Amino acid sequence: MAATILIVDDEREIRELLRYNLEKQGYQVLTAQDGEEGLARIFATHPDLVLLDLLLPGRNGLEILREVRQEPSTREIPVLLLTARGAEMDKLLGFERGADDYITKPFSPREVIARIEAVLRRAGPPSNETAALTAGALTLDHARREAHLAGKELTLTPREFELLYFLARHPGRVFSRDELLTKVWGYDYRGETRTVDVHVRRLRAKLGEAGARLIATVTGTGYKFVLR
Repeated sequence: MAATILIVDDEREIRELLRYNLEKQGYQVLTAQDGEEGLARIFATHPDLVLLDLLLPGRNGLEILREVRQEPSTREIPVLLLTARGAEMDKLLGFERGADDYITKPFSPREVIARIEAVLRRAGPPSNETAALTAGALTLDHARREAHLAGKELTLTPREFELLYFLARHPGRVFSRDELLTKVWGYDYRGETRTVDVHVRRLRAKLGEAGARLIATVTGTGYKFVLR
């Protein structure tokens, strides 16, 4: 069954451009023109992915993203932010709130489709991966997208889960930020390595003082998972 994409953008030209190109690729497309309508459609339809404009009338994209990530029934839905802003702080703030990706306007439809495909691949069921793994007190169930540390469930965004799962599958191996962007995000982010640092920082905060030591920084290189 074709994936359903919800486009939330107040510019009709953007909505129609994306709808046309996504439907050509076989996707089912829904649209909303403001934050309230977008949030209602997310909760009512549970789309496979949301393209969400950051600057919306009424509730802005970050407010919507926060509600989506707080609600258990929508927490796992991938969200790609669309915005005319190009400042790094805007991007980092989006990732801090749990966005899976960030696309700056103006964009090419081909770029959007490539990023959607990459995110949906990562959100799908594992292929050659073990569905569940245990690393010390950490347990990760990929099929259920559930993480527990010392018996306590962790509330992770989809991308945080994927990053932790990937590192835990390769204990002791050092990965550069560029490698993690390629292997976890699914394509080349063209040097936006701060993205990895933001997600690692968020993971360490959620893992707590003891769990945070599971992800070690290798100065000048990147990160590795450490079993203690």
